[in-house]
Amino acid sequence: MRTWLFGFVTWLFGFVILLAVALPSAAGPAVAQSDPELDALSRQVAQLRQAGKRQEAIAAAERYVEAARTKLGADHLQTGVATSWLGGLLGESNRLAEAEPHLRRALAIYEKSLGPEHVEVAGPLKNLGKLLLEGNRLPEAEPLFRRALAIEEKSLGPNHPRVAVSLNHLANMFRAASRYADAEPLLRRAITIEEQSLGPDHPAIAMSLSNLAGLLSASGRRAESETVVRRILAIYEKNFGPDHPNTAMGLNAVAEVLRVDKRFAEAEPLYRRSLAILEKQLGPDDHLVSMPLNNLALLLKATNRLSEAEPLYRRALGIFEKNFGPDHPDLAIGLQNLGELLQAFNRPAEAEPLFRRAVAIDEKRFGPDHPRVAERLDKLAQLLRTTGRLAEAEPPMRRVLAISEKHFAPDHPSVTAARDNLARLLREAKRPKEADEILGSVQRR
Repeated sequence: MRTWLFGFVTWLFGFVILLAVALPSAAGPAVAQSDPELDALSRQVAQLRQAGKRQEAIAAAERYVEAARTKLGADHLQTGVATSWLGGLLGESNRLAEAEPHLRRALAIYEKSLGPEHVEVAGPLKNLGKLLLEGNRLPEAEPLFRRALAIEEKSLGPNHPRVAVSLNHLANMFRAASRYADAEPLLRRAITIEEQSLGPDHPAIAMSLSNLAGLLSASGRRAESETVVRRILAIYEKNFGPDHPNTAMGLNAVAEVLRVDKRFAEAEPLYRRSLAILEKQLGPDDHLVSMPLNNLALLLKATNRLSEAEPLYRRALGIFEKNFGPDHPDLAIGLQNLGELLQAFNRPAEAEPLFRRAVAIDEKRFGPDHPRVAERLDKLAQLLRTTGRLAEAEPPMRRVLAISEKHFAPDHPSVTAARDNLARLLREAKRPKEADEILGSVQRR
């Protein structure tokens, strides 16, 4: 079971929690635009993105890049601004391979035009780092985030709000690498900076608080996480009122903490209120609507209301796929959730293609040896095993064990579970000697 909540493997605030690519302002960094065509293209890209029309915005950004290159030259800073727009929009559309060369080119132009230590270079550094983080290329992302942070601390001082944003980026990278002890002090420092510069109830603080709540939740510190998400909700209600989409996201966050704590009766009305606000304010097909839909479906499944849960899962999947395409990695979460529900309904033939598609999505994004791929493979292998297809189940089970052993210590719960599952399958296949060898391997280490 997976939830769409605190960022990296989940959905909640999306662009807030994961710190989406920080696209340049329409004017860019101290670029004086006097060409009417470039002015118009810059405004058009910004307006289309703001309206959620990504494909149209990408087309406009391509025209913007070409026009800037033709009028001003390939190395002009304005061309770098336009290129940054294009790369950022491609990244937001899950077209990472296409986005990367544009973001690298934009960074090179900024560095050449402004110098490698100029404060505005931090933006392209973070954009490229975020793209690499999305692609699970953490060793490549880390030095970019560290360099951006160092530039901003030197140029703006250690307590500037932009430094807080960079601290969040670096903390998210640490969290993705399960380096929670490294991430937490960065987030707490970011919150302190924002409280001192903006005030304790400023809505911008919710980003750092959200990331902290996600970290605490991932660390199993649910009571602390609940305190943080309730503060987020209070900030949103104070600043935006009870019926704003941000307030709806705060409700969803509180409900999710309650659901994980099995406080279902408290969580359900919050999910339903969140869903009603989002549908009313944004329309029934906005991507944010999929979040409380999916999480409410998880609650209904947990309370054995399977027939109520299925249409919510399917609707959430449809909304997300419509907005982000068929290959977005977060779509794999919804596919797995629906597949697990269908298994609970004893409909394995319908669940299997969902699990296989989830595996394919994550393999494409994260590579064949990522822990997320192991999680997807485990669901597929268990389905194959429970339907008596032991020979088909064994290869994915062995892959799960190999991936888990590569990323975790021998006594890590993921490794232990993978080893036990494979041994169980071997015993069911009447190969007890091999099962004993699998279980005995850890004792010989």
